[in-house]
Amino acid sequence: MLVHLQTLGCRLNEAELETWAQDFKRAGHGITAQPEAAQLIVLNSCAVTQDAARKSRQLIRRIHRDNPQAKLVVSGCYATLNQQQAEAEMGVDLVIGNQDKDKLVDLALSELNLTSMPAQATEPGEFSLFTRGRQRAFVKVQDGCRYRCTFCIVTVARGEEKSRPIAAIIEEINTLHQQGIAEVVLTGVHLGGYGSDQGCNLADLIQAILAQTDIPRIRLGSLEPWELTDSFFELFENPRLMPHLHLPLQSGSDSVLRRMARRCKTQEFTEIIHRLRRQIPHFNVTTDIIVGFPGETEQEWQESFDYIAATGFGHIHSFTYSRREGTKASSLPGQVNNSLKKQRSAALHRLAEEMKLKFYQDNLGREFSVLWEGYSEPCGEDRQRVFGYTPNYLKVGCIVSRNRSVENQLITARLTEAGQNWIAGELAE
Repeated sequence: MLVHLQTLGCRLNEAELETWAQDFKRAGHGITAQPEAAQLIVLNSCAVTQDAARKSRQLIRRIHRDNPQAKLVVSGCYATLNQQQAEAEMGVDLVIGNQDKDKLVDLALSELNLTSMPAQATEPGEFSLFTRGRQRAFVKVQDGCRYRCTFCIVTVARGEEKSRPIAAIIEEINTLHQQGIAEVVLTGVHLGGYGSDQGCNLADLIQAILAQTDIPRIRLGSLEPWELTDSFFELFENPRLMPHLHLPLQSGSDSVLRRMARRCKTQEFTEIIHRLRRQIPHFNVTTDIIVGFPGETEQEWQESFDYIAATGFGHIHSFTYSRREGTKASSLPGQVNNSLKKQRSAALHRLAEEMKLKFYQDNLGREFSVLWEGYSEPCGEDRQRVFGYTPNYLKVGCIVSRNRSVENQLITARLTEAGQNWIAGELAE
């Protein structure tokens, strides 16, 4: 049987897809990048915003329309929060909530009567990530969140915190490395809370990975800034831990942060950023910002905007506040009108582009080891532009001969010219 896997939303959803891909391969099935060729399609849905929930519904309908013969399994946050609605969608054969995600493959095969072929149920020779055109792997290390930020519906959908044992994570990373993966990204709903139910913490996990694996690159998913301990900062002395962190700020106004029930004030956030940048020059800090949170006054918006501009980020993922039933923020007074949200979002987008360009320019002339992707663009008859990422997560494009393959290799490049979405470079040959 051929299985096609699709996802919307966060890196944690990506990590879950990769786990399912391995499990389907071990059960004797193949992974296909072509949904029209699949006998089974699995969708990992999202509901972080109303728009994400809408896109999840649209994708369900499109999948069924394009391949009505395939069995369709829907999981993820949209399916968990809206189970009856998801089950009623045309073409959906099975809905599996977040609480049963670790059993998804077994449930799909048994409840849909999809027989496997035990003779083929061996360790996969060709890793599913490469079948799907990916060179790095997302590794889920925990799920759930103990905090209740007033805007967040994901904590409702994901439930209580649950961490995977360190030994299981080490085994997965070593398997990935054996299959050719050079970089793993550790992900979780509340990554900084890893180990709260295991008697350990995230720093312990990273230390174990550094000691018990030889994977060349380790990245971290989104981390709450108040979780960073002294021992955590010390880990970046090892060059295998990539100098890039995504630290969600959400707002640069302390009064807005209080209404959000965030646990890090702007001054504390500033101290974290300065410490990282003192420790490693050109450390890349990216962030999330919510625009138009309930009650956000013009003064608070200006405070936030000025703080973001003064701090500087390599990239900003901006969200226009989306009212989500079941969260405290949905009942807060002073809901900001959509036109004002759009104005503020546009201003933040312009600022974010300026900051990204400045960070690009600050890195010009430097040499980095780059992990090259499989994607390339033709440049004339005998040349191609290949793309990859530096340790501090800058996208680099270099021109090489058409017959040269650099995919999944770590090759040094010197950064020469800043573009809009990537930096031109030259391979150090």
